[in-house]
Amino acid sequence: MKTTLLILASTALAVSLPVHADGNYEAGKAKSTTCAACHGFDGNSTVTSFPRLAGQHRDYLLQALHEYKTGKRTNPIMGAQVQALSETDMEDLTTYFSEQKGLTLKY
Repeated sequence: MKTTLLILASTALAVSLPVHADGNYEAGKAKSTTCAACHGFDGNSTVTSFPRLAGQHRDYLLQALHEYKTGKRTNPIMGAQVQALSETDMEDLTTYFSEQKGLTLKY
């Protein structure tokens, strides 16, 4: 009886937790060509006015894209760019950029 309750409780917990979908790295790489104009091919922008995406946390990048899409963040360039992106596109792009080598800190 205790084992059954434990299994049921574990299942209920697993079902209630949010699921974080993972994007496809290769698809993100293919979709990143538009982003490269400002953010660089691997997300390491050489222009100081455009942020580096490489190595940023995936969830942070995904949240930023959602905020541009809903208008919570305002930037005319990003606002326009993100409107055509699907959820899958955003997941793929953020997976690709988050796995690139970004800035490193010296301690």
